[in-house]
Amino acid sequence: GINKKTFEVLTYSSCFDCFGINKKTIIENLDNLLNFSFIAKGMPKDMIEEPALEEYEEYDNSFLMNKEKELLNKYINSKDYIVTLEIEGKQISSEELAEKLETTLMSNSNITFIIGGSHGLHDDIKKISDYKLSFSKMTFPHQLFRIILLEQIYRSFRIINNETYHK
Repeated sequence: GINKKTFEVLTYSSCFDCFGINKKTIIENLDNLLNFSFIAKGMPKDMIEEPALEEYEEYDNSFLMNKEKELLNKYINSKDYIVTLEIEGKQISSEELAEKLETTLMSNSNITFIIGGSHGLHDDIKKISDYKLSFSKMTFPHQLFRIILLEQIYRSFRIINNETYHK
């Protein structure tokens, strides 16, 4: 099963944003949700009632950005080449991204991509970035952007290997 700490990390990482429930409401109701999931496990779906959640006002932006920074710092290795995805970053073509990845991988064995949350990235995360990249001035849902980034990385390696790719 998922323990409370894992649930908190997933919540602060915006994994549950698609459910339309703010982070503070999820965090404040975690014990209730975990108990519910334990009790409901294996029960027929028609016998399960969703637990009532006490609603809370969302955390303020600075609290959320600090939490995000704490979580990110646990996974960032000082030897990594850090690419932050942020609106203020440089917009480049797929071919230029391929060239950037190829060049970077010659001297760095690990590239870490960090996607800014809905409130952007904490300044401390921006400061450790080796390259600031932007795909657009528009804002995208976090889950969708992960797919877009993955597709562009895949496309980059197709370009690097002189393989055909959809244009």
